[in-house]
Amino acid sequence: MNSNDANAHRSPNVTDDTSLSAQDALVAVMVAVSVSDETIRTAELVTIEELVNHLPVFADYDTDRMKRVSQTVFDLFEEEDGLDALFGLIKNALPDRLFETAYALACDVAAADGLLRQTELEFLMEIRYQLDIDRLHAAAIERGARARHMVL
Repeated sequence: MNSNDANAHRSPNVTDDTSLSAQDALVAVMVAVSVSDETIRTAELVTIEELVNHLPVFADYDTDRMKRVSQTVFDLFEEEDGLDALFGLIKNALPDRLFETAYALACDVAAADGLLRQTELEFLMEIRYQLDIDRLHAAAIERGARARHMVL
């Protein structure tokens, strides 16, 4: 059996150490947004956990994988070309139809603490570029995140 045959029969939640499942990739995007300003805030972590625990796209996700995915993101952020590598992993793992989902999750995490920092805004812009999110669609997604995270 060649490696392509092995990959064809692999569960979407089970990957080797160098690849991500689609769900792992969504988690990686959320963690990356949280890390992008060099400070992981409690509100962002809580939001990631809530999204993973409640959204249908994560229905069969093994949450024990979150630690490994997070460590992968942390490690890549330390490397010179780590961001390119991270986006390569994400784009390889995610079907195109989940690109907007990834961007929506990123926006929710970025908005979770009530303040979007410049580094987070720049990282969201990079996600839009890397995942080829239409500007009008991105604006609608961003507006939805803003509406969900408004305070009195």
